[in-house]
Amino acid sequence: TRDGGTRDGGSHHGGAARGRVVTRADGGRYVCRASNRHGVAVRSVLVTVEYQPSLGERGCPERRRWLEGTPAELGCAATGNPPPRVTCAKLGDPANATELGRDGRDPARATANVTRAHAGTYQCRATNAHGSAVRNVTVAVEYGPAGVTVRVLPSANVTRGSGFTVDCGAEGVPAPTYTWALPPAPNLRWAADNRSVTVTGATTANRGLYTCTASNRHGRRAGSVVVRVDESWLVLLAALGALGAAAALALAVAGGCYLKSTACKKGEYNVRDAEGSSEAACLHRQRDPRAEVFGIQLSPP
Repeated sequence: TRDGGTRDGGSHHGGAARGRVVTRADGGRYVCRASNRHGVAVRSVLVTVEYQPSLGERGCPERRRWLEGTPAELGCAATGNPPPRVTCAKLGDPANATELGRDGRDPARATANVTRAHAGTYQCRATNAHGSAVRNVTVAVEYGPAGVTVRVLPSANVTRGSGFTVDCGAEGVPAPTYTWALPPAPNLRWAADNRSVTVTGATTANRGLYTCTASNRHGRRAGSVVVRVDESWLVLLAALGALGAAAALALAVAGGCYLKSTACKKGEYNVRDAEGSSEAACLHRQRDPRAEVFGIQLSPP
């Protein structure tokens, strides 16, 4: 009978029981009793059932999530008797195969920290005297937001009335979400994933600091950029306008003076009366036998 039980193992003469397939449940301690009319002999027997390895979901999940910077522990445990030898290697890099202990952990690398290079698919193999089992394990390495970049397209120096887009990007697993702190204005349009904001018809209300924060469950990181709205063309336009106004005024004054000076010279003059005037000057540059040409100095009244 099995130790602790009452099952009768039956009577056998000179041999072992046959005809039944051994299972793992058959392992344990048995008490064997031999008796005849002269007495009884008792002996305890320990039965060990050996079997080939297996790698199941419970001891070796096929998908793992590791956090960057934490200890790298693959933790793949196999069942089998005798206890299997378990090795795991990243596919494509068999030279770096790692032998795990009986608890499914790598004692040599228990203190190694996870890096992004650890991400990938690993093949774990459990082996003992009765066979082997293979299981693939996919490792995803998660990490907080990093490498936040904030840029203005086409340029951070914006001309008033034009448009621009502020774009934010970051690395991270899981993928980060984005929030903004920026100058409030009515002409802002957000992208569906909130990674960018577009401004149309830029005004002075759109200048200032634009800050993007990328977040996931492992942390957050921010980046900023300064947008300048250039209004120098307005100053130039105003200067040109003032210059034009001054030129127009100068032309108006000059025209007035001209009209004033010529207004007194219009009319009819008696040349004969001017001949004896002390202000008359005979012009001898042109001689005509029939007449003489006089130049008369006219002065306004």
